[in-house]
Amino acid sequence: MNLPNKITMMRILLSVCTLLFLILPWYQFGINFPMYTFMGKVVVDSKYIFAGILFVIASLTDFLDGYIARSRDLVTDFGKVMDAIADKILVNGVLIILAYNGFISIAVPIIIITRDTFVDCFKMVSGNKGKVVGASLLGKAKTVCMMIGISFMLFYNLPFELINFPVSDILIMAACLLSVISGCEYYYKIKDIFLEKGI
Repeated sequence: MNLPNKITMMRILLSVCTLLFLILPWYQFGINFPMYTFMGKVVVDSKYIFAGILFVIASLTDFLDGYIARSRDLVTDFGKVMDAIADKILVNGVLIILAYNGFISIAVPIIIITRDTFVDCFKMVSGNKGKVVGASLLGKAKTVCMMIGISFMLFYNLPFELINFPVSDILIMAACLLSVISGCEYYYKIKDIFLEKGI
């Protein structure tokens, strides 16, 4: 297993740890995370701060393994598959938890997961037909907005919350919009396959 793939596997482990950290009923183990108030305005549950740190580390490995794989010509089919799985575990899992806990609208994970499902199906069909379409700039922009937006959300939108500027909400909404647009863009690139006779 090469270095990028090892980093990807580490991200899967970090992703699972992040999700477990957020969903475990810590109080049943006698563990209560302290609450803090910033400048008398923002009440913060330290559990989400710790989860945010794990999420940021995992997100950074996403860019790191891709950079190393491309720069050293270490791209493998295994790496592509596991990278996609790692991203979905991390992002979709945290989005579901944030929606369940009332941080974001339930519409956000529905939009993102539905889009990803369609795009994965498009990739499978186009791949079987011998046509491979790489990730678009819009798709990459969606990922960046989502990663940064979730990070700010886990950190209670600080320091922007102190001036009532919803950076986290703006980035996550932008990611949703880019998700839909990039999904349509992907379909447009391979629509000729679906218009073929017998498809």
